[in-house]
Amino acid sequence: MLTNWSNFYILLGTASAALVALLFVAASIGVGYLSTDPGSPTHTFTTPIVFHYTYVLFVSLVALIPVGSGTSLAVIIAVSALGGLLYSTRVMVRVLRSTASDIDDRFGYGASPPAAYAATLAAAGFIAERSDVGPPLLAVALILLLVVNIRNAWDLTVFFAQRRAKDGSQRFDRKEL
Repeated sequence: MLTNWSNFYILLGTASAALVALLFVAASIGVGYLSTDPGSPTHTFTTPIVFHYTYVLFVSLVALIPVGSGTSLAVIIAVSALGGLLYSTRVMVRVLRSTASDIDDRFGYGASPPAAYAATLAAAGFIAERSDVGPPLLAVALILLLVVNIRNAWDLTVFFAQRRAKDGSQRFDRKEL
């Protein structure tokens, strides 16, 4: 059912994989601000970005698998979208409770990912029914997830850079080089 969409999913998967790699660069800027505490901003703001990019990559790869029926593809997408919806709803609750978030964060980190996963789940249903609505809805949902997380990754990178500059850690001693 998604065979005509192969170029789209190749491009989408490549973009999400590259963005995951760039996020690791952003995380290296934020070393010292990241925490292993499950209730920390790291788990509320940083980890979900990696999760969402990886999900876009996962669905892009699944969409490229040559399957005999749209039903098996729909089941894989539906089960993974349900997991993403549950995870992103949990993150949304943490974002809404966070005092560190503003209105942009509440939409970017909070409300938009669950909406994208809900749309992905709906698209899986349409794909299972072989409806023409399924493929474009899936594409829109994944684009939303990708674009929102580009915004989130930029927000996070700027935050880390500002913190580093504020702490004076951006200055290097020649002995460190």
